[in-house]
Amino acid sequence: MSLRQTTTETKAGPLIAAATLIGIGMGGFVDGIVLHQILQWHQMLTAKIPPTTVLNKEVNMFWDGIFHAFTWLTTAAGILLLWRQFYNRQIVLSNRIFGGSLLFGWGLFNVAEGIIDHHVLKLHNVREISTNPSAWNYGFLILSVLLLLGGWLLIQNGRRRHRS
Repeated sequence: MSLRQTTTETKAGPLIAAATLIGIGMGGFVDGIVLHQILQWHQMLTAKIPPTTVLNKEVNMFWDGIFHAFTWLTTAAGILLLWRQFYNRQIVLSNRIFGGSLLFGWGLFNVAEGIIDHHVLKLHNVREISTNPSAWNYGFLILSVLLLLGGWLLIQNGRRRHRS
């Protein structure tokens, strides 16, 4: 029995909710920092406003900033939720559930961002300069579903281990 387990039933929901929010934010940061800034494969609006002029580049950079503000706020909300639960003795503290929820949140972010930005609104492709941007977009969704599935499996494993 861990220090957090008491005679009352423990709950995993608050940990899952907090870590999923943090995972959504962290997934957004990976996308924004790695794909937008380091690799420069795309920016938020590059399929609509190609970065061929300084003005177009500035518009794209502004919307990248709005995107990063969203990811920061989401991460901060997740940290706040996690902090508020810290002294609640009925909350499960499990590395598997926490890690799985982070992966689940990252996958959730990627699926939503991939479907909305790449396929529905067509704001940008994962890799703008490519002979087959659709392959990159669908590959991104496949990776996203794998993150979701891996996260879900870790969460379920953590719940089973906690119950036994």
